[in-house]
Amino acid sequence: MATPAVDWFTTGPEPALVGSTCTHCGTHAFPPETTFCKNPACSGEEFAATELSRRGRVWSYTDAQYQPPPPYIPRTDPYEPFALAAVELDEGLVVLGQVADGYGVADLKVGAEVELVVEPLYVDEDGEERTVWRWKPVQSVEPHSSVEPVETIETGESK
Repeated sequence: MATPAVDWFTTGPEPALVGSTCTHCGTHAFPPETTFCKNPACSGEEFAATELSRRGRVWSYTDAQYQPPPPYIPRTDPYEPFALAAVELDEGLVVLGQVADGYGVADLKVGAEVELVVEPLYVDEDGEERTVWRWKPVQSVEPHSSVEPVETIETGESK
């Protein structure tokens, strides 16, 4: 069985990111918070592990033209660029992640729905497959129309 590269998500048929919720004010955090609440108005220091929403909306995206830092080991040699998406979850968090294999910036649109998937990342020195979460578009993006609607004004004149 594959193992997550970091302990920030669950695997299985419905994987989810694991964040934290401040037990004092209910503020969510991802990655999970362990020291102090992210809410500046809260002095909470206790947190409960929380599975976050599996789906969200693209808040922003970009084409990553650089080799990512560990643990994101490039799977291609030579390295190939990939897409990154910042996704807003129902909890109010914006979570950055790679876009699923087979998708790129042409498949993304601000406001489009995406879902969390788990994909292989690399095989470690013990031969164990490590996995990572990624954002997969739920529906394909409709092409943008470059033609703006034209407003018709009736002048009352006859020809």
